[in-house]
Amino acid sequence: MSLLPLDEAFAKVEAGIHTLASEQISVAQAVGRVLAEDVAARLTQPPSAVSSMDGYAVLSSDIQNQPVSLTRVGESQAGGPFEDTLVSGQCVRIFTGAPLPAGADAVIMQEDSDVEGDQITFKEVAFEGKFVRRAGLDFSEGDVLVKTGQLLSARDIGLLCAMNVPWVKVYRKPRVAILATGDELVMPGEAVRQSQIISSNSLMVAAMVTAMGGEAINLGIAGDTEESLRATLAGLDGADILVTSGGVSVGEYDLVRNVLGEEGLDIDFWRIAIKPGKPFMFGKIGDTPAMGLPGNPVSSYVTAFIFLRAALRKMQGLPFEQDKPIRAILGADVPKNGIRQEYMRAVFSRDDAGRLVATPYDKQDSSMLANLAHCEGFIIRAVHGEALKAGDETDVIYVNDSLLSV
Repeated sequence: MSLLPLDEAFAKVEAGIHTLASEQISVAQAVGRVLAEDVAARLTQPPSAVSSMDGYAVLSSDIQNQPVSLTRVGESQAGGPFEDTLVSGQCVRIFTGAPLPAGADAVIMQEDSDVEGDQITFKEVAFEGKFVRRAGLDFSEGDVLVKTGQLLSARDIGLLCAMNVPWVKVYRKPRVAILATGDELVMPGEAVRQSQIISSNSLMVAAMVTAMGGEAINLGIAGDTEESLRATLAGLDGADILVTSGGVSVGEYDLVRNVLGEEGLDIDFWRIAIKPGKPFMFGKIGDTPAMGLPGNPVSSYVTAFIFLRAALRKMQGLPFEQDKPIRAILGADVPKNGIRQEYMRAVFSRDDAGRLVATPYDKQDSSMLANLAHCEGFIIRAVHGEALKAGDETDVIYVNDSLLSV
């Protein structure tokens, strides 16, 4: 069976993933969620003209020359406005954010005034609108300020609160069932016998799911028997997608494809032209999408980084897409590439000219988690890409496996 090119595999996965239904949640819980409907302001902000400084509200026509003395007749605070109308010859003590009294059209900063009892002498001229935030300066009632498909940041939460919006409709969090396979696997902290290894893939993928806004359902580790695999799959009910780790290549004990086939798995493809990550599977069990990640840790991460991230984005109402590559200067030579698009772990720096420099790790073995954890991104090598020298340009992509942002 030939290897499926990455762009074709990406298109097939996109076709098999659908956006989830929406739900209504509190704004207090909405950071990192994606809006499912437009949100309009329920009030005007500010609702009336307010002061942008601590000082004195005046009629600008009274302060055309300086110094000028006016009589203080009251005070305006946020939550405690001056109720009367200001007339010529008067001023009102005012604080930042407090409503401008009727009749006033300007504010003089307190630093530009001298106080003697109720007589305030101003040492600065005024003009209409000076240090005044007009009504609706920020937004007006009915303005649509947060739109469908928007990923909500901390700033958006602040805006929604100011809009007097307590609830929002967002796309539901994807429920991702994660299954590791292999008799050789044990959980972190368990006793490790000879020939056994720690199961890192399932928790690594679960962490990515959480960071990408999903809910991880860890089904545990299935042994290399059909009975064990079927028993572990019993926890699949209610999941929006199944992600397995290991058991999708051509080895003697790779049972996932066979057992899932008996459970109704319809495999779309299972080998793709990327490195690391060739034995990647995609299909469906009934109506539930299923991804089979390779068993090698770096291969598992790279395929999840490419396909699972995009799937989780689409499920939550975002575009099904990868981050766009950017150009960088190579910090070391790289050999000619083969028949698979390669993702080389790399660290980034800047040269004296400020250009981005990507330096690949010397060792790119797909079992090496240390340099995966420490890398800052990937150098992307095209199929049959020519050998490149240090200083040549190449495509790179930053590692970004989270939707969360402030």
